[in-house]
Amino acid sequence: MGECSQILLIILAIFLPPVAVFLKRGCGVDLLINIILYILTASLLAIIHALYVVFQ
Repeated sequence: MGECSQILLIILAIFLPPVAVFLKRGCGVDLLINIILYILTASLLAIIHALYVVFQ
């Protein structure tokens, strides 16, 4: 079951980075950083940040 949820988090990190960060870390600083990156950089840096959070 853990492997399946990890794959789903990776897919979410690519298409909806803030959702993946929220599911992994909850509502906190990482989510705020990711939302700001998503708004400011047309999601490229947000995807990188979300993948970092998911793999961490």
